[in-house]
Amino acid sequence: MAGGAFAASALSGPRFARAAAPNGDDARFRFNYIVSAAMYGTAPLASVLDEVKKAGADTVDIWPKPHGDHREQMDQLGLDQAEALLKERGIRLGAITRYDLGPGQLSSEIDVLHRFGGKLIVTGAKRPQGSTVKEQVRNFVESMKKDVEIAANHGITIGIENHARTALTTPDSLRYFAELIDFPNFGLAMAPYHLPQDPLAIASLITDLDEKLVFFQAWEYGKGCMEKLPKDQELMQMPGRGNLDFEPIVAALEKINYQGWTEIFMHPTPRGIAIHETNDKVTAEINRSRDYLERCLAAVASS
Repeated sequence: MAGGAFAASALSGPRFARAAAPNGDDARFRFNYIVSAAMYGTAPLASVLDEVKKAGADTVDIWPKPHGDHREQMDQLGLDQAEALLKERGIRLGAITRYDLGPGQLSSEIDVLHRFGGKLIVTGAKRPQGSTVKEQVRNFVESMKKDVEIAANHGITIGIENHARTALTTPDSLRYFAELIDFPNFGLAMAPYHLPQDPLAIASLITDLDEKLVFFQAWEYGKGCMEKLPKDQELMQMPGRGNLDFEPIVAALEKINYQGWTEIFMHPTPRGIAIHETNDKVTAEINRSRDYLERCLAAVASS
C-alpha cells in the first residue's frame, strides 16, 4: 500500500465505527441515526432537511438517481448554496451513497464529501472476479486500496454494502471480507435485507465483523422490493413491520459497542419515488421503525 500518511493511519487511526458518535459520559449503547434522503424520493432538498431532526437525527445521507435525486440537486444548487442550506437547517451531511461508482471512480466524490465534513461513502462490490468466493473477495479488496487510501487521507471511510450478484453476498463472503481487510477506513455497510432472514445468524455475523462494521441499514426483506406491491406489503421492509426479529440483532450491535450510523431504510417500487405520498408520512414511518428499534434496545438493556 502506497503513501506514508496512509501507512501511519493504518497503525494509529481509529475505525469509523468506533469514532463516529462517542457516547461521552454515558457509556450505554444507543443508536446513532442518520436519515436517507432517498426515502423522500425527489422532494426538494430543503424540505427533506426539514424532516431530519423530526426523524431523530441531525445527519443526512445523500443519494443520486435512480434512488432519489438529492445529489443532483446539490449540483444544481451549487455546492456553496447546498452548504449554506445545510448550515441554515443545522443538519450535517454525514454520508453519500454512490452505488453507481466503483473502484477507481470515487476520488471526486471523496473531495465533495470532505468539503462538507462528511465521514462515509457507501458503495457496492460490483460483480465478482475470481474462481472462488475468497479469491473474488480478495480481488475486490485489492481493487479498492487506492480509493481507500485517498479516503483515509481525508478522514473518510468507505463502506461496502452486501448485495446480490456481487463479491459480497453470502455470510461467508462477508467474513472473508473482514478477514482480508488489513487497513483502516474500510468496512462493511450491512444491509440485512440481502441476508438470510435469520436474526440469530445476522447477530452472529455482526459480532464476527466487530469493528469492520462501519454502517448499519435497519432494513429487512419483508415481501421484497423488486415488484410493485400493495403499500402495506411494501412497507414490510421496515423494521417492526415485517417478520424479522431485530432484538438479537440489536443485542449484537450492543455487544460490539457499535457506534457507526444506523439508517432506517427500504426501497420503494419504482425506484426514485418517496415511500409515502408526503414528507410528513415518510417521517412518521421512519419514526414508527425507530420506536420499534428503541423498544428492542430497551428489552436488551433489561435482559
